[in-house]
Amino acid sequence: MPTELFVSLAPAPGPNASFNGAGTAVPLVWVGAPSPGGLGLPAAMPTDSQVYAPRGVWLDDDVLIVSDTGNHRILIWHGPPTTDHAAADVVLGQADFVHEGAQADGRGPDNGLRLPTGLVVDDGRLIVADAWNHRILIWNTIPQRNDTPADLVIGQADRSSVEENRGGDCGPTGFYWPFGIALVGERFYVADTGNRRVLSWHGIPEPGQHPDLVIGQPSAMERDENRGELGPASFRWPHDIAGTAGTLLIADAGNHRVLGWDPQPAGDQPADFVLGQADFVSGGEFPYVPQTPTSMRFPYALDVVDGRMAVADTANNRILLWDQIPTTSTVPADRVLGQPNFAKNGENRWDRVAHDTLCWPYGIHLHGNRMAVADSGNNRVMIWDVGW
Repeated sequence: MPTELFVSLAPAPGPNASFNGAGTAVPLVWVGAPSPGGLGLPAAMPTDSQVYAPRGVWLDDDVLIVSDTGNHRILIWHGPPTTDHAAADVVLGQADFVHEGAQADGRGPDNGLRLPTGLVVDDGRLIVADAWNHRILIWNTIPQRNDTPADLVIGQADRSSVEENRGGDCGPTGFYWPFGIALVGERFYVADTGNRRVLSWHGIPEPGQHPDLVIGQPSAMERDENRGELGPASFRWPHDIAGTAGTLLIADAGNHRVLGWDPQPAGDQPADFVLGQADFVSGGEFPYVPQTPTSMRFPYALDVVDGRMAVADTANNRILLWDQIPTTSTVPADRVLGQPNFAKNGENRWDRVAHDTLCWPYGIHLHGNRMAVADSGNNRVMIWDVGW
């Protein structure tokens, strides 16, 4: 593969960087090792500059944090990288940068992770959705040293327990694959994906604290897919959450849609609008429905900033951008990243990996006009200037 794909300076934006919008998006920094190709396996032994199938990302002025999901670890850059393939400063979930494997390479779940995904930083705390250990981990400060254990565990009785739903039936204090987490206004949300529901608390919960809001199920004891029938108050695979103090948006990936509430719901109530589908009772995907600015295929992540919204339309290998957060149904996206137009959806545009291509983007985070994308199939994170 030509070496010019890996230079530190971002390439000039090409025709695939933006479509049908006033701003031009530019890919800035490639985090992760040079890719052998879309969906290719990385080197067998991880390093401090390599990621494998990342699924969560957080970017702000002080840090870049990545859920290096395939390596069962969290990588932290203290100071977001400004050059391609920069080495991380801190690793969590492993003893060092060269080990991988679930539960700290067999040492156990006290310090280990198993397929971590969602990330939140709040008031200096790091919060991680340790999805396949069915728990949320909280560090009271962002770690400066490798292998730092979490301070709090939510969803399990202790840091050694890792069974779904705390080893029992579905209930208010357990999780089953909690993939997505978010702070929206003063509320903390968890996409409890395997239980097909979203849980919420006023503020960050304490261990054992019951949620005061359950969305998507009639009670905290039930977990039926689509609560028995696809509709405006059901989920198949809720995967990520975003919003403002007045609006809530949930990526219902398994139904190929985003559900929205305006204002935020006070209880288990039907959504006010839907994106990605023509109505609340449709759940089709390409090629069974046309590929358009209003369609989605497994949207696993979304985020909002300054009144704008981005959705990782994962299986369509693209990011959809709205210059204003929709509050009504079927509002088309204003721009698309990763594809030359809204009708295309090929992995890396059916070409070699470049700075502005995408292959199964699983996680995104917006910070001002910057967007970090966990470009999972390319085993990297790309930081973009979105052009807002």
